[in-house]
Amino acid sequence: MILSKQKRLIVNCDDFGQSGPMNQAIMHLLEEGRVSSATIMTVAPGFDEAATWSVRKGISNVGLHLTMTSEFDALRWSSLTGHASLHDESGYQYRTVKEFEKGAETGAVLREIDAQFEKVKRAGMVISHVDNHMGSLYGMETGRSLLPQMLWKISRRKLPARFFRSIHAEDPLLGSLSNIERPVAKAAALADTLGVPIPDYLLSHPFHLQQGETYDSFKQSIIDKLYRLPDGVSETYIHPGMEDSWMLKHVPHWEKRVWEFRLFCDDDLTYALRDAGVEMVNYRYVQDHLRRARARSAFKLIKELAGK
Repeated sequence: MILSKQKRLIVNCDDFGQSGPMNQAIMHLLEEGRVSSATIMTVAPGFDEAATWSVRKGISNVGLHLTMTSEFDALRWSSLTGHASLHDESGYQYRTVKEFEKGAETGAVLREIDAQFEKVKRAGMVISHVDNHMGSLYGMETGRSLLPQMLWKISRRKLPARFFRSIHAEDPLLGSLSNIERPVAKAAALADTLGVPIPDYLLSHPFHLQQGETYDSFKQSIIDKLYRLPDGVSETYIHPGMEDSWMLKHVPHWEKRVWEFRLFCDDDLTYALRDAGVEMVNYRYVQDHLRRARARSAFKLIKELAGK
């Protein structure tokens, strides 16, 4: 299908199920149609609340946030399968992606992925897509990538996934990395070959509070990006949270999470989306429109692997 090169944007709320304050923010944004989707963490303490609400409300745009790391000192969780190689010395999932990449056994990771898929199924959820917490399966720290295995698991369930086929030069994270074009092209070709639809671009913004940053400057930076979106389907991800004294005290940069929630309730953002000609879509659009021909993709993958 030939699609016009309109600017389309997926806004995904990561970390659904992390905690009560995050759940409340994401539930509000989903129910009000302020965001495209969310992805849920099966291992986190707020999973039951998030899953129960999603099923009761008939929410169809929640995906699975495959979670292999537990980064906050005051808010930790363990794997579902309990394999020793998936945990640090404290018995929780690793704090960092580097620790995970160095310590986790491949077979244990694959069983954990299956267990997380199974848990959302048992909860009665029909997920819309899949992504990965902190990019722990992408091999970004040591080069040990489990992305092929992740894409295979997703393909068996006929779902789209968060990845990208092009790098937006203005992106503060991906645009700053060198020599990633070839690995990205190989991974995108593999996704296409396996029949896993992916967006065109993945866009980020700093997770942490920046020096001198205010809500107004943060809002303006996001609005400015709307007017410079590349043509095609881009995804960006947020981690919205409600005001909460315990989270502000114990979770670094929680104030930024509150700003993200506030921003997507802000009518200025709604106006900017419309004024910039940006259509907000969800992963149903990716599923329906961005699947590539598998035979042609396999030929492209062979060429990429051969270095041609």
